[in-house]
Amino acid sequence: MKIGGVVIKGPSEEVLVLPRLDGDIIIKAKAVLDMKEFEKLCPEPQAKKVLMAGGWKENTEDPGYKEAMKEYGDNRWNYIALKSLEPSNIEWAEVDIGDSSTWKHWSKELTDAGLSSVEVNRITVCVMQANCLDDKKLEKARESFLRGPGDEQAKSSGPDTEQENTQSGEPANDSE
Repeated sequence: MKIGGVVIKGPSEEVLVLPRLDGDIIIKAKAVLDMKEFEKLCPEPQAKKVLMAGGWKENTEDPGYKEAMKEYGDNRWNYIALKSLEPSNIEWAEVDIGDSSTWKHWSKELTDAGLSSVEVNRITVCVMQANCLDDKKLEKARESFLRGPGDEQAKSSGPDTEQENTQSGEPANDSE
């Protein structure tokens, strides 16, 4: 598939390098394109229905429903983080992608492994950047689009003028 002549080559990817004296830690995050597994493991909570004037209505103000929706949102984010980090080949001790009750432990497990809170935050940002567009990316794309293809040609390392003479000293074709 192409969009505006650009071939779509798969999901967005980000790489983060955490420098260490004993060897850098490479974190790879890839955008999550399919949430079917999440929806199967964590169905969206449904609000209870109450009989009101005019018929049955969903009670979205119920504290139990609000708490269930908060937990659902947290689980959704944790799932995205875990699935995004799969290219990093992290061997989790406490987290199991098949058990949603363990997902919330991913950042604590990274901290327990010896990563600083700043490093865990950088990993979180890496995951977010892989899964969304930030202002910096949008501005860069906008500038590239507004520059147009002409500016890319101007960056060429080739000559920008025609050759007047050949190496033998004879005039080049059409230079007279």
